[in-house]
Amino acid sequence: MTVLYGVPQRTVFKFSINDAEYQRIKLSQKNGRNHDFTLYISKGERIIVIAKHSYPPGLYRAPSGGIKPNEDVHEGIRREVIEETGCEIELQRFLLRSEVYFTSNLGSIEWNTFVCQAKYLRGDFKFTDHREIREVRLASLSEFEAFSTIMRQSKIGGLHYRAALHEAVQELLLLP
Repeated sequence: MTVLYGVPQRTVFKFSINDAEYQRIKLSQKNGRNHDFTLYISKGERIIVIAKHSYPPGLYRAPSGGIKPNEDVHEGIRREVIEETGCEIELQRFLLRSEVYFTSNLGSIEWNTFVCQAKYLRGDFKFTDHREIREVRLASLSEFEAFSTIMRQSKIGGLHYRAALHEAVQELLLLP
């Protein structure tokens, strides 16, 4: 990734999560997965965002997903973007590599988030992962402040992490 898209900045975060979140993350770690790719996909001056079914009204974030074992990184990113947004993209820059440590009464989990900037090429926002995704739309960067406020008002540590991750990324984004 770094050869094609640049050397990312690095961050480390620590967040407390509840036991239900811990168990959900542990379930996602089948086959040793401990990561996600988060994509800031620009379409003009706006960013493609997603809402999950569990999110309260007004909460959106950048799409993300995991690469399957033995899956090519580019193919995995392409698959995840189609599933979550219904769009095709072109990767542009590797912005950030984040290590996060989630802790609960049940233990600690080390997670890695790889954040890339991409540009929209084509697609109709007809995502295929209806089990996970409720809605896809475009948002201005200024709307992310409201998204972060909603995330920080929740009792979900994973959303607190997503708010902090966005704050670390927003200064690195280059939009037209």
